[in-house]
Amino acid sequence: CRKPKRRRALRAAVARPAGEPPRVDLDVFEPASERDVRAGTVTRAKASCSCCGVVLPPERVRAQLAAQRGGADAVFDEAGRRIGGARLTAVVTLRPGETGRHYRLPTDADYAAVQAAQTRLAGILDEWERGGKQGLCPVPDEPLPPIGTLGFRVQRYGMLQWGDLFTARQKASFVLANRYIGKQFRHMNSGHAELLAFAMDKVADFNCSLARWRASNEDIGDLFGRQALPIAWDFAETLPFKQAYVGLDRAVSHILEVLNQTSKIISVKGDAQQADAAEHPLPDQAAGVWFTDPPYYDAIPYSDLSDFFLVWLKRALPGHPLLRDPFDPANPLSPKTREAVQDETKTCDGRVKDRAFFEDTMGAAFAEGRRVLHEDGVGSVVFAHKTTEGWEALLAGMIRGGWTITGSWPIATEMGTRLRARDSAALATSIHLVCRPRPDDAPVGDWAVVLRELPERAGEWMERLQGEGVRGADLVFACIGPALEIFSRYAKVETADGGEVGLPAYLERVWEVVGRTALENVLGAAEAQARNGLAGALEEDARLTALFLWTLQATGAGADAGDAGDGDGPPSRDADEDDEGPSGGRAQGFALVFDVVRRFAQPLGIDLPKWEKRTVETKKGVVRLLPVAERARYLFGERGAQAVAARLEREAAAGTDPLQGLLFPDRQETAAVALRERRPRYGDGGDRDPNDDRSPAPGATTLDRVHAGMLFQAGGQT
Repeated sequence: CRKPKRRRALRAAVARPAGEPPRVDLDVFEPASERDVRAGTVTRAKASCSCCGVVLPPERVRAQLAAQRGGADAVFDEAGRRIGGARLTAVVTLRPGETGRHYRLPTDADYAAVQAAQTRLAGILDEWERGGKQGLCPVPDEPLPPIGTLGFRVQRYGMLQWGDLFTARQKASFVLANRYIGKQFRHMNSGHAELLAFAMDKVADFNCSLARWRASNEDIGDLFGRQALPIAWDFAETLPFKQAYVGLDRAVSHILEVLNQTSKIISVKGDAQQADAAEHPLPDQAAGVWFTDPPYYDAIPYSDLSDFFLVWLKRALPGHPLLRDPFDPANPLSPKTREAVQDETKTCDGRVKDRAFFEDTMGAAFAEGRRVLHEDGVGSVVFAHKTTEGWEALLAGMIRGGWTITGSWPIATEMGTRLRARDSAALATSIHLVCRPRPDDAPVGDWAVVLRELPERAGEWMERLQGEGVRGADLVFACIGPALEIFSRYAKVETADGGEVGLPAYLERVWEVVGRTALENVLGAAEAQARNGLAGALEEDARLTALFLWTLQATGAGADAGDAGDGDGPPSRDADEDDEGPSGGRAQGFALVFDVVRRFAQPLGIDLPKWEKRTVETKKGVVRLLPVAERARYLFGERGAQAVAARLEREAAAGTDPLQGLLFPDRQETAAVALRERRPRYGDGGDRDPNDDRSPAPGATTLDRVHAGMLFQAGGQT
């Protein structure tokens, strides 16, 4: 528990009995501060032994867990003693008449309950096998997607079937609940059964072996804190049927609340139908509104993730007509063949699902939407993807489908505390693109006219949206819609010599205008002239930093850069994917998708590769703004800021003028040389070799000097 007045933590001690292997004993204690709590034993799938300190590489960790199908269940001997597998680290209890939670170490009785659940589950499976395996296996035995599927990591740890994501205790409880719901569905009230099945799916989201304990809230976080299935090194179980934060009672009350609210605003009975969006079942001009939240290019494996819920729904509602693949009867899971997604590990009719496939499929779906919509109808497309490739693919499909974008409204739909929002440009809003059918007789546009209209249109919307509190990445993407209105109103746009201008060329201009306007907002209009190589108020690295922080501003959170809320839980749920900083921990600093940074940098005169490892660091398609502390090695070499500060102190004691205070005086050039002498070139391992005959490193920038001064100050060298 991380609450200030109720801190509780685990403490590990190594016992070494004579003649026996060492063992790790745990204890629950009250730490005075965070410093009293030992760091974890697993980093990026590398596990360190508490007894001997040996670090197992990821390959060995994965092999050991794979041998135990993920390792979520304890292993017992014939006498009922735990001899391996998952280990209970603590038990959370409530006391009558007392507020708050209490923590104790596990007892033999706790392990006996775990073993009893394993025995009960084995009996359920034996009964099914003796019955000739009639119907679905009580425990989901459908396969997880293959290794390499976007967002899925657990297969490498031996979790190969959906049932492997749950402990024996969880599986036994879900099987018994599904039996009851199935009886309701077959014999009594199908509507009630469906709602109960939904509620149990919500319980499963919080009751699996990948659900983490949240020490800040003292409760369990759901599996889908983000749209992925990463491995979790520790997890929590709860009672699924009691009044609890994640129990069935709470899930049912949430569903009833939704029903109560929707019944107040919906007076006409609706109809839900599963169909291919590119082959719509509605006739021509049958709808007044066409609304869609389409797939986000290559960001989320929707169909694969939905199978987590589908496998339990099928067992709770056997034979339900909607819980099948209408396009492939042999597929036991959700439809995937026709899914509009950019995933080159999959094919459709022999065609790889690459970007071209996504754009073609989206174009066909948008064309169908235009067909079923009244001529005076309104379309709305929701999008919250933060890469320019995703946006271009979506917009290309819309324009190809015959739509004109007429507006773009950011609507706050995302939680700032969600895992992927922290220290990144994850959107706080969903962008709702408002569009209408483009007339069949739409004219051909003049490229020069379009370019003249663009800056004024983008500037108006940026000013308007900023006045509404929309900032950063939300503001950037919200401006794309109004900018596209100019382009999409035409059947096509041509240059003076008759050449057709494609959407990518136009979007390049949109990004240039948005970036230039942003830079003017941050630094003043004069600084924007620097994009043409003219003398500006600040150098490239300062402009890059300013644009970076401007893009990271959070909507609705004032102008504080990167303010994405405190949130709960660990920085990342995917230990394999965490980036490491210089000390081996998770890399710190604000991050943006590389393509967003590139789109801003190019038209604004910023040579991005020039600042790699100096101001930013690029890894796995993400650009990280280096914190000041990490720049010490670049500024001063391996000796670091402290060593240089000590040298300057010695010079001062010897009567030599120190360079510390010379950030902007007349002797700037001297200061720049001093910094340059101690800064390694990009790729060097430490201080520069005096015999190095390569061209000298560029001079220190103003940002370098400011950061150097900050490092001196932080070290007490004022």
